[in-house]
Amino acid sequence: MRTVDDPVAAPGEVVIDIDACGVNFADTLIIAGKYQQQPEFPFIPGFEIAGVVSAVGEGVDGALIGVRVMAMAAYGGFAEKIALSADRIVPIPDGVSFADAAAFQITYGTSWFALKYHANVKAGDVVLVHGAAGGVGVTAVECAKVLGAWVVATAGGPEKCEIARQHGADFVIDYKSEDITTSVRDICQRHGWPAGVNVVYDPVGGEVFNQSLRCTAPGGRLLVIGFASGDIPQIPANILLVKNLSVLGFYFGAYLDQNPEIAREGMSELLHNLAVGYITPSVSRLFSLAEVPQAFAALRDRSANSKMVVMCRDSTA
Repeated sequence: MRTVDDPVAAPGEVVIDIDACGVNFADTLIIAGKYQQQPEFPFIPGFEIAGVVSAVGEGVDGALIGVRVMAMAAYGGFAEKIALSADRIVPIPDGVSFADAAAFQITYGTSWFALKYHANVKAGDVVLVHGAAGGVGVTAVECAKVLGAWVVATAGGPEKCEIARQHGADFVIDYKSEDITTSVRDICQRHGWPAGVNVVYDPVGGEVFNQSLRCTAPGGRLLVIGFASGDIPQIPANILLVKNLSVLGFYFGAYLDQNPEIAREGMSELLHNLAVGYITPSVSRLFSLAEVPQAFAALRDRSANSKMVVMCRDSTA
């Protein structure tokens, strides 16, 4: 913890008093110097923030002061204040808490854009979601269901399997006691999908990805979301060729920058789904600003069930 100067809004910027900041696996990568986009040290980590606009810079409407907003920052979220471009902020819908707004952006954004816009999931598709009790896996289950897909989920242990069920998974596999490939094939055979699943959503990597290749239907799509296992798989191209499979990498931040029109459309869809209750952020633990190291530790040892949020002020609104 360190006291630094308050940020000042430059032209086109706002200052946000941060109430909550979501915790992400990428935070552990960026502080280790292993992230795709790496700021110079020293820096304050934290990507997804929610709070209240407290000041505006030249050229920004003063009516924004006092408005509850959420935003995705390149870094700097685990703090009491931040200055950001006014173009990056989105008003928080009525009835949505700061904690939910901070838990919502990256995890749901990753799943919604990856499944709908990148893998083109349609109603009736069968989607295999790995790590389905984790912060991003839970959102993939919910987003796939909103899109009308059948969801086969994998999670480790009875407690995490139950979390996946509660969020809408149609079938759940405990990878600690069941073989993923065999179990997925059995489920697909019993329910009229003998070719296998249409889409795989994989934030885990390693052997989980290798098993997914063997239970994906010809013409299927495998979404590479991350490597929580720490093992980056080496993809056997012969299997891709024989089964006409597509492997699609998805990095949310870059996707938004590369597809600004889709970004606006997709975020509007997500906000609607949130406001009407089709998706529900699942926050398993709240931490204080001083407890950020404990939050990172929970990510690294994979003890977290669903999303964690740091409350940067006394408020828990």
